[in-house]
Amino acid sequence: MLSDSEGKKAVGLARDTIELFLRSGKKMHVSELPKVFDELRGVFVTLTIEGELRGCIGHPYPDSPLNDAIIDSAISAATRDPRFPAVNISEMDDIVVEVTVLTQPELIDVPPQKLPEVIEIGRHGLIAKDGPYQGLLLPQVAPENDFDAIDFLSHTCLKAGLSHDAWLTSAQMYWFEGQIFKEMSPRGDIEEEKFNSCCK
Repeated sequence: MLSDSEGKKAVGLARDTIELFLRSGKKMHVSELPKVFDELRGVFVTLTIEGELRGCIGHPYPDSPLNDAIIDSAISAATRDPRFPAVNISEMDDIVVEVTVLTQPELIDVPPQKLPEVIEIGRHGLIAKDGPYQGLLLPQVAPENDFDAIDFLSHTCLKAGLSHDAWLTSAQMYWFEGQIFKEMSPRGDIEEEKFNSCCK
């Protein structure tokens, strides 16, 4: 778990990385960050404008140190999300930056029909895998969209390019948890966002 101060540094690093890259094309080089930033962690960087998604890309698995993963994900979210044009530097005054640090994804080891019973909305993120197809939804996606567990499973499969009911038939489902830090407004205070687990 990251402390509040470490979470604020993570979001600050993401914003500074994006703004440096958009202005100069240069990649951020950092030093003297807390030790947690040297640990291998999965991470996603999410950009929104007035609550609407503007970019979201990350590292689902802990394949690189957290600081490197944040830098890479931040640049990718701003410039390489295929759903959106690249962010313009002028947009950064309106963009809210959010960083989600992930736990290691684990296969959900229950029969498919039992999946909706074990998934906790607001706590778990999901990955659907089937052969070359893979899709991920972060833990915050379900409560932000009023999904129940079946909705969440179905939308994760659709994100992977699979049928909505692939979680019952062919897909392997993995879960993970995320610690979410975000700006409360563009360039504003940074707080940890927590969702209460509600519907199963």
